[in-house]
Amino acid sequence: MLLCLAMAGCVGGPTRDTTIAATQVAANEPSTGGAILQLAESMRGKPYRYGGATPSGFDCSGLVFYTHRELGLSVPRTARAQFEAAPMVDIRELRPGDLVFFQLNGRRVDHVGIYAGKGRFIHAPRTGRSVDYDSLQDDYYMSRFAGARRFWQASIAP
Repeated sequence: MLLCLAMAGCVGGPTRDTTIAATQVAANEPSTGGAILQLAESMRGKPYRYGGATPSGFDCSGLVFYTHRELGLSVPRTARAQFEAAPMVDIRELRPGDLVFFQLNGRRVDHVGIYAGKGRFIHAPRTGRSVDYDSLQDDYYMSRFAGARRFWQASIAP
């Protein structure tokens, strides 16, 4: 039972293909956020693995932990701790590399993805799926959206 509850931390919803080219979005975001997105995109297709935080397999927060750590940014390991530790970002101010959080199994934050721009995010959805894109505007995700956060400082062009 405890294992089932723990594994619920990064379950996903729809399985339709919502693929986009992250390099197109990232090319327009010459910042740490763009670098986070490019690194996450390079992990696309890697398998979901509960507790995973390496290219051999990721869970949702493990993908965030890995991409940020590779760029020298310190973030907590779990989705809930990541949500609580980073400054809030208004959904209208989302930039590539920001984190989007969801409450998939109730009232607490239990899932995270990396915003890619154009209403998409990349994440490690659940067992049986691999790192890939989904639409933030999908009813499943939007109805469970908990908020957005940013661990990196956005560079503002003059």
